[in-house]
Amino acid sequence: MDFKPPRRVAIVGFGEAGSILGTDLAARGLEVATFDILFDVSAAREPLFAKAQSAGVRAATKLDDAVSATDLVISAVTATASTQVAADVGALGIRGQVFLDINSVSPATKRENARLVEEGGASYVEAAVMAPVPPQRLAVAMLLGGPHAASAARMLTSLGMSVTAVAGEVGTASAIKMCRSIVIKGLEALALECILAAREFDAAEQVFASLERTFPHMGWTTTLPDYLVGRVAEHGRRRAAEMREVERTLASVGVTPVMSRATAERQQRLVDAMAARGIGFAASGFSWRTLLEKLDE
Repeated sequence: MDFKPPRRVAIVGFGEAGSILGTDLAARGLEVATFDILFDVSAAREPLFAKAQSAGVRAATKLDDAVSATDLVISAVTATASTQVAADVGALGIRGQVFLDINSVSPATKRENARLVEEGGASYVEAAVMAPVPPQRLAVAMLLGGPHAASAARMLTSLGMSVTAVAGEVGTASAIKMCRSIVIKGLEALALECILAAREFDAAEQVFASLERTFPHMGWTTTLPDYLVGRVAEHGRRRAAEMREVERTLASVGVTPVMSRATAERQQRLVDAMAARGIGFAASGFSWRTLLEKLDE
């Protein structure tokens, strides 16, 4: 079965990934609506509504208002919310709709999401986002899985997305993503822990210089430390949730998730410390030194 290029798209979750995809799809002339649970939070509602309006995206205050009468639903929520979204959309029973699940969750969670969506008559497509959405935006690399992956790949490519169908069963694309995250999120956590200790010994510059000699061209003496710590500071809560999905993924195949569990804890600890002190993330001019100084105050 070939999917027709969609004219109407719903984005569930208007965070970093969802807002970028929604903005870029609207810019291509598609009708885009979005729903986010933060629309019900007074402090977040107006800024998110304004952001959606400036992007040409219609903000819906109810999930069914966003997803009904749409051809494609993109679920871009947190790992903990992905199954509830799949259940809610599946319960609407919108036949012929394509449900693209880009959430970073375990293969088992993806399979459960697929069951919930397809019981309602929609076509479920597993997606694994393989790089940060910015700066590639709509063209960020994604792997697709499930029986509809090949057809979905053709449809999404026509929208300017960079997707590759990798498996005819749900779970494989997510497994690739989960295993990759052990290294990517683990490197962030290792760098953060290294910096926390090196700073106490006033040895950060020497440590970075040594790492640069061992791993040249990675940017240890320039931008890499700020980038790695910045990713944790900005997305640590979401990354910790993803790493708990990695834990479940590894445990399901008999691999003890020693490193994944530690990565989740280290990521979570930083954002919890920031929240406890009322420190927000500012992307412009981010510095790990400044952040740690604020945490010391």
